[in-house]
Amino acid sequence: MKFLTFGEIMLRLKSPGHERFFQSPMLEATFGGGEANVAVSLANYGQEVGFLSVIPANAIGDECIKDLRKNGVDTSRVIRGGERLGIYYLESGANQRPSKVVYDRAYSSIAMAKPGDIDWDKAFEGVEWFHITGITPAISESAKDLSLESVKEAKKRGITVSCDLNFRKNLWKYGVKASEVMRELANYVDVAIANEEDVQKSLEITTDVNVESGELDRSKYKALGDKVLAAYPNMKMIAITLRESKSADTNGWAACLNDREHFYESKRYLISDIIDRVGGGDSFAGGLIYGLNNYSDKQSALEFAVAASCLKHSILGDFNLVSVSEVEKLMNGDGTGRVQR
Repeated sequence: MKFLTFGEIMLRLKSPGHERFFQSPMLEATFGGGEANVAVSLANYGQEVGFLSVIPANAIGDECIKDLRKNGVDTSRVIRGGERLGIYYLESGANQRPSKVVYDRAYSSIAMAKPGDIDWDKAFEGVEWFHITGITPAISESAKDLSLESVKEAKKRGITVSCDLNFRKNLWKYGVKASEVMRELANYVDVAIANEEDVQKSLEITTDVNVESGELDRSKYKALGDKVLAAYPNMKMIAITLRESKSADTNGWAACLNDREHFYESKRYLISDIIDRVGGGDSFAGGLIYGLNNYSDKQSALEFAVAASCLKHSILGDFNLVSVSEVEKLMNGDGTGRVQR
């Protein structure tokens, strides 16, 4: 197995369509979570990928594992234990009404896991690339300790570590600031993925980037990446996503990549009539990991990641259910949406 992602997968309960919570007496049940979303993306691109987590040994956990397997993800390293699968509730926004997420993940199986619960020799057997996010260390103090243990163990074995900084203000509840944890974790990261808020809140590194303006000044993102790479000499590169939120339905979408030697900028997509933007950042991360491992140049890797994430906005659910050929068509300029027959 070449790729391994590690984190929490949750039961996702979403109100139908664009309804408010319990406007009708039903919720749509699927599964999702940052690191699992990345694993599914890589599996869809034909990569050998596993997901590592702690999932309860009950019927809900069984269905969760079945769903991952159905999407081509190896679950053989998942540990079964604990009492519950975390849950998140989603209400999809429209126009000027934003989407809303409510978390119910306290005391979940992974939140209760602690250092020593995972045999890293087994977990990392054959692994060349390890992916984690800033979400897992946010869910509990013991999950934070386990996350730090995971990246240290990965680096001991010479495994490439990617981390999506993923700041979630509603999760950091156990008495430490995100930056106190993430600044330590970042020392073990080779490839960082973030938006400007993640960099500011997780690493306390800022430039005068104004994301509320219509057009983002990309030169400021170069300066922001330069600052991060200067602070973390072991980091090889940082990719920063550039989202311009016009409304819940319409976003501008692009990204840049700074590898110390070059600053790469992607093409920009205007995405309107968004179906589901949850998992958009994870689809970018999955696309970037695929691109860096399958293209000879970083510009193509970045373009693949942005195109993959653009397509995710058209797909309901956390998982980005697209193929390499579909992403490459968009990369190469075929974005008309005409019927294929």
